[in-house]
Amino acid sequence: MAQKKGVDASSPIVIKKYANRRLYNTETSSYITLELLSQMTREGREFTVVDAKTDEDITHNVLTQIIMEEESRGKNMLPVNFLRQLISMYGDSMQSLVPQYLESSMEAFRKNQQQFQQAMQGAFTAGPFAEIAKRNMEMFEAATQAFTPAVGASAAKKDEGAKDDEIAQLKAQLASLNAKIDKLS
Repeated sequence: MAQKKGVDASSPIVIKKYANRRLYNTETSSYITLELLSQMTREGREFTVVDAKTDEDITHNVLTQIIMEEESRGKNMLPVNFLRQLISMYGDSMQSLVPQYLESSMEAFRKNQQQFQQAMQGAFTAGPFAEIAKRNMEMFEAATQAFTPAVGASAAKKDEGAKDDEIAQLKAQLASLNAKIDKLS
């Protein structure tokens, strides 16, 4: 998204919510949807949602609404037992500690997720797993050749072409898996 001149990139984007429930992005001077706010959150974009009439900060309510919409679409991430426990904490003497605990737990989870993705990415591009995969591929090719009857030079050329196609398919599958791993981050 393009930024207006004079807008600090580190300051959160101000989103105004009007009485008709429309959301207005003051950075792009356009109306947006909750889905776009959800995407901005996934991208790590900071924003604040304010009531257009009262200037009250309603970011918490809008983020909760986004979670409710995601959950209602069948993308359930919050287990029922967790929701019950969370509800039971309202009014409890420990209520003030729960937000800090949840934030630190989620931050630790994100750090672990990033470390895992980096480890997996490194494992398949270099190191012992890459070497094992290479050896397995060589053994697979040798086994394929051993069980393929030699009918002549034309059959060997066809086998080489098929082998090249198969290798290309395996490379494409590996690239697809790497893309999925990257996408998880």
